[in-house]
Amino acid sequence: MTRPATPSIDAAARSELRLTRGIRVTWWYTLSAIVFFELVLLTLAISVLADGEATPFVVAVVAGGGLVWCASTVVLLTDYRDRTDTGPLAPWPRTLAPLLTAAAYGAAIVTLTGLWVLAALPLAQALMFLNWQAGVRLRVVLLVTVVLAALWAIDMQETLGDRGFIGIYVVSLPGMTVASLWWWDVLIALDRARASEARLAATQERLRVATDVHDLQGHHLQVIALQLELAERLLARDPQAALEHLQTARTSVDEARQGTRDLATRFRAVPLRDELANAVDLLRAAGIAAEASVDPDADLAPAAVLGPVIRETTTNVLRHGGGGWARLALTRVGSSWLYEITNDRGADVAAAQDGAGLDGLARRAADAGGVLDVRRAPREFAVSMTVPAQVGVLP
Repeated sequence: MTRPATPSIDAAARSELRLTRGIRVTWWYTLSAIVFFELVLLTLAISVLADGEATPFVVAVVAGGGLVWCASTVVLLTDYRDRTDTGPLAPWPRTLAPLLTAAAYGAAIVTLTGLWVLAALPLAQALMFLNWQAGVRLRVVLLVTVVLAALWAIDMQETLGDRGFIGIYVVSLPGMTVASLWWWDVLIALDRARASEARLAATQERLRVATDVHDLQGHHLQVIALQLELAERLLARDPQAALEHLQTARTSVDEARQGTRDLATRFRAVPLRDELANAVDLLRAAGIAAEASVDPDADLAPAAVLGPVIRETTTNVLRHGGGGWARLALTRVGSSWLYEITNDRGADVAAAQDGAGLDGLARRAADAGGVLDVRRAPREFAVSMTVPAQVGVLP
């Protein structure tokens, strides 16, 4: 069993990964929903034309042009994804081609069918994806809706007749599109607020660390400076007293060094409860049905000893397990802590494959005054480590 080159389990990284995936899924849902709305409209338009007096050529042009128009909106949506409130209205070199596509498609529709409401929709829909400011966007949507409603009324009298139900969908499409984009904007705003909060928390944490280091080092440096000054004054007339002050200064140096080391250790340590939660997340991400049982007092367990063991055994399950299930447990047993991980075992996994890694875990357990136990069964594999409760507990 070999430790991974990079940390395989990290609470902040796992949380960030889940959040990033959720945002990505939401974006694809937004994009697919808008394109679906457009395809539904295209299907309705083709149905109306096919049932009417339109020739197969007209139907084919409307259908083919509609697919090209839908594809062009994907380009606009891609640009919209990373918009900011202070950004330009549109990245014009990329936006110009979709806008011209929408305009050309609209011109072809009105020329071939005489339906003004369908002709105006492609360009009106394209305008929804521009980076309008919040108040301006609402006014643009209302204006476009009014224009489309007016064109629908004209088409109802001259062309559509009793097929006017398609107009309802056309007039509603810009509003539905903006509603979908509004949900995306809300999600992005929340994510940016979360990122700002995380940066603020990191800044506050760095400030707290700096304060602790300043207080620790400042105190000891002040003592050292005072002892050295006294030793300098006494060196000529009382060498023995000067030596005592030098010894006191050296002791302060050792205390400052140890205090700094302890402070760094406290900030590097990851609570075992988080280690186990991250192990479960990692296993589940690999398709393994994982669960963990954690003692309520797990924060008192020796994290310096058990933390690396949790990471190593989780990696071992990923590499050599059967990939079906895994159970992790951390419990208090008298004056000791028991960590155990059990998983299904693949039929083709030989015992020799995990020997080196288990030897390393056994040495780690022995160094901590604990015991490692390995149980092998045809379809199950379990590793447990028992360590004294006070080993590695941080002050």
